[in-house]
Amino acid sequence: MEFELYNISGKKSSKKVKLNKDIFGVEPNDHAIYLDVKYILNNQRQGTSKAKERGEITGSTRKIKKQKGTGTARAGSIKNPLFRGGGRVFGPKPREYRSKLNKKLRQTARKSVLAYKAKNKELIVLEDFNFDTPSTKKYNQILKDLKIDTKKSLLLFEGADKNVYLSSRNLTGAKVLEAGKLNTYDVLNSNVLLITEAALKKVESILN
Repeated sequence: MEFELYNISGKKSSKKVKLNKDIFGVEPNDHAIYLDVKYILNNQRQGTSKAKERGEITGSTRKIKKQKGTGTARAGSIKNPLFRGGGRVFGPKPREYRSKLNKKLRQTARKSVLAYKAKNKELIVLEDFNFDTPSTKKYNQILKDLKIDTKKSLLLFEGADKNVYLSSRNLTGAKVLEAGKLNTYDVLNSNVLLITEAALKKVESILN
């Protein structure tokens, strides 16, 4: 499975790269993708929401009016959920949202989203590059030359490149991620996946 190789000027290189068909050519598993995205988003939740119920409200428990004869509904105390300042009915409580997912299933999900990107021509392989200093203007020019500056993009880099990361940070819809931190949600959330040659080798070694 061959793909065109581009440089950061947006021009095709004279050589092509060969993608591993066991990763980029698999039959995508939609259910595995769903489970992995759910797993990632659940693990990001803090689960610290809390609302007071009527038993936790500070206030008098005196019966505020007689049971019958008022023409209105019965009320036991000022903590009644129907009153302003009363307790909340079935309010949220602190809970743990984190879950577990089989490693092989997560690997299948990552292969599936990469296969979708390759199949839909939403994958661009770049020659390796780096920045001497952070430059948002320079990184934005790369996106313009590749004609993807109006799309959400994800760049996979081999390692942590601080200058490239800082260059992309202020651009809306542009994200840079280490190849070792590849995840289903970020790939699925991007319109175009950019990946350098070195990052491609690392991804293939991780998923193969």
